[in-house]
Amino acid sequence: MLLKDLLKNSKYSLVKGSEDVEIKNLCYDNRKVKDGDLFLCVKGFKVDGHSFIEDAIEKGAKVIVLEEDKNIDADVTIIKVDNTRKALAEMSSNFFNNPKDKLKIIGITGTNGKTTSAFIIKSILEKAGKKVGLIGTIANYIGDKKIHTERTTPESFELHELFAEMVKEGVEYCVMEVSSHSLDLYRVYGIEFEVGIFTNLTRDHLDFHKTFDNYYNAKFKLFKNSKLSLVNLDDSYGERVLEDLNKNKLDKVTFSINKNSEFKAYEVKSSSNGSEFKLDINNNSEKFIINIPGLYNVHNALGCILTAYKLGIDLEFIKEGISNVTIPGRCEMVAKERNLPYSIIIDYAHTPDGLENILETIKGFAKGRIITVFGCGGDRDKVKRPQMGEIACKLSDIAVVTSDNPRTEEPMAIINDIINGLNYDNYMVVEQRYDAIEKAMSIAKKDDVILIAGKGHETYQILATGTIDFDERKVVYEILDK
Repeated sequence: MLLKDLLKNSKYSLVKGSEDVEIKNLCYDNRKVKDGDLFLCVKGFKVDGHSFIEDAIEKGAKVIVLEEDKNIDADVTIIKVDNTRKALAEMSSNFFNNPKDKLKIIGITGTNGKTTSAFIIKSILEKAGKKVGLIGTIANYIGDKKIHTERTTPESFELHELFAEMVKEGVEYCVMEVSSHSLDLYRVYGIEFEVGIFTNLTRDHLDFHKTFDNYYNAKFKLFKNSKLSLVNLDDSYGERVLEDLNKNKLDKVTFSINKNSEFKAYEVKSSSNGSEFKLDINNNSEKFIINIPGLYNVHNALGCILTAYKLGIDLEFIKEGISNVTIPGRCEMVAKERNLPYSIIIDYAHTPDGLENILETIKGFAKGRIITVFGCGGDRDKVKRPQMGEIACKLSDIAVVTSDNPRTEEPMAIINDIINGLNYDNYMVVEQRYDAIEKAMSIAKKDDVILIAGKGHETYQILATGTIDFDERKVVYEILDK
């Protein structure tokens, strides 16, 4: 593709060279540059792409896109932009022939509920006969085809490449989890969303955003680029989102269980098998059933129901779509077929709010004790560690404090952050996660519920020495078969 075609709709300065040069590929990682490529100098967390210009040229880069003034003697074209991350998003879209404009894209943001909501919407749309793509934490999907993912929202080049593949395979709707990182780092820059959903906002990712206001402002960027925004008013930040939507004169719809909103669920009944509730739509009282337990999943369902409804999907497909959904690692019952005297639930809850939600849900149906196995991730926000310890001990009968993904930190240092200052005596420390799960299973009695929290769908553990295989479902069966 010609450089001038890649630069369409971008603001830039031609420092030297020609815009008529042919480009084979775009690269933002100098290690992947090949002859005839364009190299974008993207500033990362630890390294700056501007430091690798010479290496990229040696490997054959014909065009360098930068945001700093550099003296480059080599015979290459130099393009200067204000922000190379924005330029990467714009150029990636052009490189793949703007597939984002051929899809109806639904974005979901919030601290918790993104994955569940994405799977529910996918289920509804597929019941309605639509071909759907999904981009999220667990994996990316094109219809039934599962594609491994490294992060919740891919970097913009990989994202537009995925969009292009979806268009090629006849996908009409793409449902996306939109992380605060992706919004702050312009990975979704230039995308117009049919619908943007706000689930909730609680403490998370402050290691990156530094302040809660920064975190909130990153999330709000989604709604500035959405044709319609759906807001959970029961969340404490829902009213702030609504206020900011009104200030920006943006279209929105509100939903809730408790507060007054345009769409308010009522006659909510919950059990271990899920929830049923009513909602007034088209001047009729409609009954909905979701097969995932927890009041927070009623909130997730409301956002999904209204998304589909506003997109013109028939209510029969909406009801069918939410009634039988499976989300890996979200309140997932394990080894049910073994008819154990106790239950085992795996859940991704890795924030204070997420852990509190799942434990409150389990308290609603547990006949015996609740035994919670949990830890906190290394190299992440340390403030939430004692909060997680407090919640686990308060809402569980027994808490088993262990490792999560310690990354470069010492596991026991993280555990000490969790337990320091705890005024409870119902916890024990088992450093190795495998041993902690085995301990919980060994002390479980009839009707107890074991919650293994924090990793959910993950099939690995990240240690200082590298990533190892660690699928908690397999671990449970391994222990049972000893």
